[in-house]
Formats: sequence, C-alpha cells, structure tokens
Amino acid sequence: MKAISSKRVSDCCCGNRKSASGSADQKQPRRPRWLGLLATVVTFALGVTVAAAQQPTQIPRIATLSVNPVSLTEERLETLRHGLREHGYVEGKNIAIDSRAVEGKLDRLPAIAVELVRLKVNVLVSLGPAPTRALKAATTTIPIVMTNDPDPVADGIVASLAHPGGNITGLSTLAPELSGKRLELLKEVVPKLSRVAVLGTSTIPGYGQVSKEVELAAKALKLELEHLDILQSKDVETAFRTATKVRADAVLTLNSGIISSVRHRIAELAAKNRLPVMYHSEGFVEAGGLMFYGVNRLDLDRRAAAYIDKILKGRKPADLPVEQPVKFEFIVNLKAAKQIGLTVPPNVLVRADKVIR
Repeated sequence: MKAISSKRVSDCCCGNRKSASGSADQKQPRRPRWLGLLATVVTFALGVTVAAAQQPTQIPRIATLSVNPVSLTEERLETLRHGLREHGYVEGKNIAIDSRAVEGKLDRLPAIAVELVRLKVNVLVSLGPAPTRALKAATTTIPIVMTNDPDPVADGIVASLAHPGGNITGLSTLAPELSGKRLELLKEVVPKLSRVAVLGTSTIPGYGQVSKEVELAAKALKLELEHLDILQSKDVETAFRTATKVRADAVLTLNSGIISSVRHRIAELAAKNRLPVMYHSEGFVEAGGLMFYGVNRLDLDRRAAAYIDKILKGRKPADLPVEQPVKFEFIVNLKAAKQIGLTVPPNVLVRADKVIR
C-alpha cells in the first residue's frame, strides 16, 4: 500500500474542517424576528413598571368649609384630624386637608363652595348647616359629610336618617329639641324669669324649626319671647339695646355663624347690661359667657372622621345612616355670674359637667 504523506493528510483534514465549518455556518438557523419583538416589549413593560413604582402615590384630599373664621374653628379642625388619625390618616402623609372659611359672611358661601368643588377633592366636610347647603347646591357627585345639622330631614338635606340618599350624610345635632332644655335651665338659674330675648339669624337653614321649638317650650314654661334678628355682626349692639328696652330678664342665643363670629363682644355686652345668657355653643362660655347646654360638637367632629374613612374606602354616602349626638354638656361660668351679680343655685351647679371658677 502506498503511504500518504503527512502534508496531504494535513491538507485534506484542513480542507475538510474548512468545508465543515462553512457548511455549519450556512445551516445555522436565524433567530426568529418575533423573539426580538418579544424582548423589546418585555423591556418596555419593565421600564413602565419601574417608572410607575417611582411615581408618588396620590393621597386622598378633603376640604372643610366653615362660616366662622378658621381661627375660631381650629379646635374643631384639630379634633377632626385626631379622629382621622384614629382611622390611620395623618395629614401631610396619607391625606391632605384644605380648610376654608367665610368669616361670618354668608353671601360668600356659594362662591367658596364652587371653588372647593373645582379642586376635585375626594370628600367635602361642612362645619355647619349653612355650609352644608352651599355645598349641596354646588355638587351632586362629590361626597359631603356634615358634622352637624339641626334637622337634615325637615330641611331637605337627606331623604331620611336611615337612608340619606344622594351624596350627603353625617351627623345631626337635634338642635330643636335642645332649645326647650336650655330655657328650663335658664329659668332655674333666674327664678323670676318672665321675658327672654332670643338672638338668632332668620336667614340660616333650620331657623324656623328651632324658633317653633323655642316657642313651644316658652309656652309650657309661661315665658314671653322677644325675637331679635342678627343679620350682620353689628346687629348685636342693637339687639342688646332692644333687650334692655323691653325689660328682658335673660337672653337665649340660637345657632348662627354670624352670632358665633362675635362671641367675645356678646359676652361683653351681656356683662355690661347685666343679662344672664344661655348660649348655643360652648365657645361663648370660654369667651366669658355665663352658660351653655347642648351637644358636644367636638365629639361630632371626631365622629365625622369615621364617615370620611368609610367613603374613602368605597362606601356611598347614600348608604351611610345619619347619626345623632350621644354626648351633651352643661357648662357654667361662675366668673360671669359674679360679674352680673347672679347666684347660681347649688342644685344647678351639681349637674354641670364643667364649672369655670
């Protein structure tokens, strides 16, 4: 057999290797185009997901509306914040709160209410009956939580306490029923009481119903009433002059943002004219007034937070029953009593929840 040279073997092998290599390159399948597209889509999706994760989560936003200046409602607002914290909401962290007030100027309520609606907040909170009506007129879609209203059913705010319907729910103050009790206490403190000057604002919601209740209570107690309309803050001066002129033995105030906005002045006029006054709000006693009996409004403000929480979690106002007050207070200011030369009977003092000495 003839030997084959190493060179030929090498050449042959190299040639075969080259041929094999070339053949392999030609037969290797190309990557399908759809795999490339899939990779692009996945990369894009991952990018969107990461970008979304980096975006700050939008926190719920609520807005409050009050007749009184914010300075006079700060305690109520802080109580609302406290109630929200009980439900896990911390202002500036996972909830935002905008507070607006009209400084006792009722004619500004409609415009401010519309302004708040344009902010597209999650929940609107009314700190009184007049703000509730302004917000009701401004929107039928944004949920409204009322912190207090004398008679929301009679005033057409809700269909019923159990089934409010619409976009409003919250808490009622039962103000009409309380007026009679206030007159009773006033008569106990002023035994010779026969004529009472009643300070109210006829243009605010619920005034008619409260006035009727006061009249019924006065009739049962054999008292005469002198209704004095406070349409502007300056009217309180005239009212006290009239009260003195008609020889009123005492004064009763009805719920009114205008009256509340001048609480210090009213306390001063009461002392100056030596007239005992039963007030509709505890703030008057803290400002130097004589007595207050009624709903613990701060408790209502705290409880309003529960409504806000439920609404933010998806509940509809129409399905959340309106609740009534469970806490009442009787406060007596003995300093004010001394100023007008009045002695508060011991049997009345022992029933007071708080006595300012």
